[in-house]
Amino acid sequence: MSTPQTPRQRSAQASLGQVVLGFELIVVGLAALTIFGLGALPPVVALGGGAAVCLLMLATIGLMMKYKWAFILGWAVQAIIVLSGFAVTMLFLIGAVFAGIWTFAMTTGAKLDSQKKEN
Repeated sequence: MSTPQTPRQRSAQASLGQVVLGFELIVVGLAALTIFGLGALPPVVALGGGAAVCLLMLATIGLMMKYKWAFILGWAVQAIIVLSGFAVTMLFLIGAVFAGIWTFAMTTGAKLDSQKKEN
């Protein structure tokens, strides 16, 4: 008979990061469609690049609970989204807003995790 496993402690930082990336995933999908619709990039680049970034974000969401290096991947995703402003200028603003939300989530999550560890 197997012994029941205790539930794994969830990291607040990972949970907050997953929420941010989840919402951002929707925006990135819509941004790819916008880039395609405006003809700012060739269709293969606009839609293929958007799909690749969405897949990267989904992978990051899945990896954040297990691996610390996935947080670095999350920062890389933020940089990619800010850089997408070279295709459509408004994406600089959207990328900066999400990078700010990501920064807040990472710092707040780290504080909550350290407080939980102390108690």
